Amino acid sequence: MAGWIVWLRQRIGGAPALPVVAVDASIAVLCYLATVALPVKAAAAAGPSLFALAALAALPLVWRRRYPVAVTALVGAGTLGLALTGALYDIPVPYGQLVATYTFAWLASPLWRLLCMGGTAVGIVVAVDTVLGQGPATLATATVPFAVAYALGTSTRARRDRITMLEERAARLAEEQHAAAARERERIAREMHDIVAHSVSIMVVQAEAGLVTSDDPDKARATFDTISATGREALTQLGRALGVLRGERASRQPAPGLDDLPRLVEFARLAGLDAGLTVSGHPRPVPADLGAAIYRLVQEALTNTVKHAEAKAVSVRLDWGDAAVRVEIDDDGRGRATPASTAGYGLIGMRERIRAFGGRLHTGAGEGGAGFRVTASLPLEVGNHGG
Repeated sequence: MAGWIVWLRQRIGGAPALPVVAVDASIAVLCYLATVALPVKAAAAAGPSLFALAALAALPLVWRRRYPVAVTALVGAGTLGLALTGALYDIPVPYGQLVATYTFAWLASPLWRLLCMGGTAVGIVVAVDTVLGQGPATLATATVPFAVAYALGTSTRARRDRITMLEERAARLAEEQHAAAARERERIAREMHDIVAHSVSIMVVQAEAGLVTSDDPDKARATFDTISATGREALTQLGRALGVLRGERASRQPAPGLDDLPRLVEFARLAGLDAGLTVSGHPRPVPADLGAAIYRLVQEALTNTVKHAEAKAVSVRLDWGDAAVRVEIDDDGRGRATPASTAGYGLIGMRERIRAFGGRLHTGAGEGGAGFRVTASLPLEVGNHGG
């Protein structure tokens, strides 16, 4: 009976799900009708108690999911009562008890499963051996349906546990994918901001300078050469960033790194700043992502100097220590307050980059309160950053 119910529910799995109460009520009624469908003579011999005991042995199944242990006890009492009246002689199998066995094997905790199994075994022995007076062969035969029902319940519980585990794993994967997508969007936003803001700032400054030097063909030509070179550089970096989005190999256009810092400083000079790069300590190779982060930090700091600082000079310093590299960009401009609540996208991007590598970032007024200074310290140990 329990196996047939499982098969039926699997077959209608593609149809709209019935309410659980309706399913269990249908099962209870079917078990009751199958129990009382006895030959007329047997029903007359059993009397009205047959219908009451059959109801006790079947109808509690309506609540089997919520109270599997209590329902098993009630159904067992009803089944034992039917044995005492002699009605079990005419009932092929105790339908309600089989469904109850399937249910507690499916839903009960390990301790309650053990207790219910013990109680069911005692009930089978009492009903078959003591009440009905049957021998070991009948007892063994009567045990088989209960063993099958219990095995089906155990299988359903294992399948439910696997489904729950897979659902939890899917939820974790979805959360991880969402977080990864958010990180990727932030990374792309930083890349686009750094590339476009820096290049456009240099081009605007040079274009404005071109108006002033329009009477000097050589200076004007140099200015427009700078605009052209800056535009080509921006297109190259945008092409690399878009290539990554399309799934192309990033190695075709490597990300900028520490070797490209002199070119950044040169662009700052072309924008009219007295720019310099100083390196102290013992430089060493660093992972490509760390080199790119330092490059973008310097790029954003120089872009802010060009756009906002009204500075005449800017200096970039790299200090290589044993465990960390310190990067400092200092200008002599008018400076500006940068509380976290009002920081622009560039400063937000700086903080996100440095935080990803386990580093520290400080922005604020320069020495003596003049100008603006950006200072970052990044650990060199590979295990200390996430790339």
